[in-house]
Amino acid sequence: MSTRIGKIEERLHAIAPERLAGMRRGIEKESLRTAADGALAMTPHPAALGSALTHPNITTDFCEAQLELVTGTHDSVEGCLEELRQIHQFAYRAIGEERLWVGSMPCGLPTDENIPIARYGSSNAGRAKSVYRMGLGYRYGRRMQTISGIHYNWSMPGLSSPDYFDLIRNFRRASPLLLFLFGASPAVCASFVAGRSHGLRPVKGNTLGLPCATSLRMGRLGYQSDAQASLAVSYNNLESYAASLEDALTRPFAGYERIGIRNPGGEYNQLSTSLLQIENEFYGTIRPKRVIGPCERPLHALRERGVEYVEVRCMDLDPFVAIGIAEPTARFLDMFLLHCLCSESPPDTPQEIAAIARNQQAVSERGREPGMTLEQGGRARVLTEWAEELLSEMAPIAAAVDAQRGGTQYAAALRAARADLLDPRALPSARALGAMERDFDGSYVRFIAARSERARQELLGLPWTGEQASRFARLSEVSLAEQDRIEESDRIDFEQYRQQLVSAQRLRP
Repeated sequence: MSTRIGKIEERLHAIAPERLAGMRRGIEKESLRTAADGALAMTPHPAALGSALTHPNITTDFCEAQLELVTGTHDSVEGCLEELRQIHQFAYRAIGEERLWVGSMPCGLPTDENIPIARYGSSNAGRAKSVYRMGLGYRYGRRMQTISGIHYNWSMPGLSSPDYFDLIRNFRRASPLLLFLFGASPAVCASFVAGRSHGLRPVKGNTLGLPCATSLRMGRLGYQSDAQASLAVSYNNLESYAASLEDALTRPFAGYERIGIRNPGGEYNQLSTSLLQIENEFYGTIRPKRVIGPCERPLHALRERGVEYVEVRCMDLDPFVAIGIAEPTARFLDMFLLHCLCSESPPDTPQEIAAIARNQQAVSERGREPGMTLEQGGRARVLTEWAEELLSEMAPIAAAVDAQRGGTQYAAALRAARADLLDPRALPSARALGAMERDFDGSYVRFIAARSERARQELLGLPWTGEQASRFARLSEVSLAEQDRIEESDRIDFEQYRQQLVSAQRLRP
């Protein structure tokens, strides 16, 4: 191990201090709006929140009741979380008596067809977003799309696309550690799996789960599909990744061809019959990303200008933290991503890609099982031993970032992770199950509903100035005016727009 740590330190020291100081992060946080009793809110997106199509900080994800709160990019964890906190404060004031569900697995849900798909107005761009979600509903079921999580967007100046792909390969190899340490979805309301086979066990009443699960969201119940399981996307370089994605975006899939673009009444079922309608449909624990221009496809932007940042997608909402992510967790992610960047990153293979998928499923469903093993380099490794090795290798990274920024906060975040590794009862998944069974008669919905109310009271109790209120109100007003402008500027009908949107030519520079 000392050799590995030495190499990591060597690469870390090669990073200029100003580049380390230039680490930036932003957060996208999804949450369902619910009634006080934990039922899905059936109300439209509140007008006070502005336009879900154009607001820079507040939009919706799959369903009309699923808010997505988006920060800008920040050079400090504190700044990023403070902005996320203020967005929450505004959102809670705008939704009245409703709550934001603080669990990743959804609240009590109506039947699939009664989950309202998000609406974005009458413009072609807005209609395309809704039709895409209609397609997701047909392809995977609407319930699956109501799962919520945290996306952590991270970048560092001076990194090339090959650097980012080196990082991504290592992230995929080591991501079981994140699921183990921060997974917080070990149980679910039975309404989520009604009518489908699931392999879960009764906890009590209307709750199902697995005793050693960490993140059901990232397992077979979450963002998985048989169709996408056929994709063995390689992350060896931008070219191979882009080619794999373009194939999925342009190759017709028989099951989706049977759904069709439109139903007999002429209404749209989906944007296309390809394996993926658009790039965002590709599920994964991490994605290479780039800010796109108006009407630009993400794959085109990546090919033309390279990777700008990575989007970490495997983080559950932490139900014990009002805004869904704790400051030490964000610091740990910074260190983890630096570890992925500074470690040797051999090319991936089809065999390793398959093993990574098996590891993800195993740790999601059985991560806290004593002595559990995962696959690493063709051999079995005890998860906790592997995790201890990774944490030891992160020690010089914590020291370097603390030295650059001043203080000991990164070292403290690493110590906290090691303490949880040594005592799995302290992990969020174990704490959630324990609280559920101890205080709520085993009810997932009652537990998360209580935590949601506690988060609501905490955030509404924080100072809120007139200046803050005016600034967010103005953002909402401007976003509504921008939606009107977009709707008035359309010059072609929706079918022409759809065909242009999914055109293979738009995927290439």
